Parts: sequence; structure tokens; C-alpha cells
Amino acid sequence: MSHTLHPLRKQRLQRSELAVPASNPAMIDKAADSAADFVFLDLEDAVAPPEKVQARKNAIQALNDIDWAARGKTVSVRINGLDTQYMYRDVVDVMEQAGDRVHTLLVPKVGVPADLYMVEAMVNQAEQAGGLKSRVALEALIETALGMANVEAIAQFGGRLEALHFGVADYAASMRARTTNIGGLNPDYPGDQWHASISRMVIACRAYGLRAIDGPFGDFSDPDGYIAGARRAAALGCEGKWAIHPSQIDMANEVFSPPDAEIDKARRIIEELRSAEAAGKGAASLDGKMIDAASEKMARNVIDTANAIAARTVAAE
Repeated sequence: MSHTLHPLRKQRLQRSELAVPASNPAMIDKAADSAADFVFLDLEDAVAPPEKVQARKNAIQALNDIDWAARGKTVSVRINGLDTQYMYRDVVDVMEQAGDRVHTLLVPKVGVPADLYMVEAMVNQAEQAGGLKSRVALEALIETALGMANVEAIAQFGGRLEALHFGVADYAASMRARTTNIGGLNPDYPGDQWHASISRMVIACRAYGLRAIDGPFGDFSDPDGYIAGARRAAALGCEGKWAIHPSQIDMANEVFSPPDAEIDKARRIIEELRSAEAAGKGAASLDGKMIDAASEKMARNVIDTANAIAARTVAAE
């Protein structure tokens, strides 16, 4: 093991992330009552330009009126891009009017670490000016060729950054990929078209202590396709996936939750290794298979997730 280690910066349960256009207050209310672990109020792509100002007001009102944490949820706001005239007011108004209520800001189309530096500087000043005791985190969307080319540098950005998300739709457009399919398999490609990109992002996340989240699956009339995509993302190391429709929440929660049998086995691995350690052995066997220190690390990942799910369940009751 290298002497250079980057532990996880922040543990948050993020199996399902419900995207909600902040231009629709009724949808925000439903999101608050949903089973999603994480909700982001969208000021960006899901909101038409004439509705941007009102959507921002709606988001601020929802942050202040709804006790998201009491419902066991993390609440985020996806601000507009740094290349727009809306972004600075998104950050200023949200932080000044609801900075003690929002948990994270999701920054779209991050291309270079300096993009995050700009947002973080604004958040720092707003917190200081308002005397806020809470600390708003940042999350970054990797959804352009530039962002993926710089993903390792972006992941190394310190401060408030906690997670990277893979935004497949804008990424496909940025790459000029020959597809209009959002997140599904491309019949013209022999396999998962986005395997390499998601894997690269996950590697950067795990190297530098960030959470890795898969983005949207556009066809909400195809539950099997969504589940298959979520399983592929989980196999690569993602710990959650977006839901662009409420019907996708339960599917994401199920895919990214360890089954009871897996949790039980993880606990048995820890027990067997502790017994082996007491006997002066570095490895042990369980169900006819060797287990060692690497097995314990994998087992603890499962147990940590199970504990986070149990804590959310208690908070939501």
C-alpha cells in the first residue's frame, strides 16, 4: 500500500438521486415524500431560460420550507453552468437565502479544477458573510470531453468536493458520439459504450476519496434497461445512480443495496479473520474459500453501506 492515502472525504448514502426541475413545485413536494436518498433541485438543463429566475425562487423556498434531513434525505441544487449569466446569481441567492439548509451544490459541465475553485470561493464568502455554521459541499458533473480529459486533476481538487457524477447525455454530445440514447446500450456498439469513461471517473474518485455516481437513464418506460445500466455501474464501483422519474427510485435503491446474505457474509468474514488473527494467522477460510486482508476491506465496504442504509431508515421514521 502506498504511503499516500486519500480516505473518503464524506460518507453519504446516495443509492438513488432524484432529479427534480425546480420550475415545478408540485414535483418538489413529491420528491420530499419519495424514497430517494438524495434529491437535487435542478436549475439547469430541466429549466427553460424564461423560467430560470422563478425556478431559483422555488428551490430556495423548498429548501427553507421542507426539513429534508428529517426525512432522511440529502438535498442539493444543480446550479447553471459557469458559461451562463445565471450561475453567479444561483450561488449567491441560494447561499444567502438558504445556505444553512442546502447540503451540496452540483456543478455542471466541470472542465478544469478552476471551475470548482470559482464556485468554492463564492460559497466561502457567502458562508463567512452570513455567519453560517454549516458547510455546503460541492459535487461535480463530468459530462464533457474536457472534463473527462481532466478528471484526475478535478478529483484532486480539495476543499468542499465530495463526489463526481457521470453525465452521459451531454458527454455523448460533447464526444459527438453517434447515439441519441441516454444511458442505454447502443445497438451499434458491441458492449457498453460508456464503460471506459465511467471506469476512468470511478478510478479518479476512489484514488482521491470521492463518491462516484452514475447519471441518468432516459427511457423511464424501460425498467429492465435501467436495472441493467445500474448493475453495470455498480459493478464498476459506482455507489448510486440518478432517477429522472420516481419509478426509477426503488430500482436504484435495490441495485445499490447489499442483499441480506451479502451483509451476513461480510460480517462472517470479519469474525473469521479476527479469530485467525488471534491464532497468529494472516488468512482464514470461509465456505471453502480463502479470505485475507483484502477480503476484509471488501467486507467493510458492504457493512458501511448497510449501516448507512439503516441510519437513513431510522431518520426517515
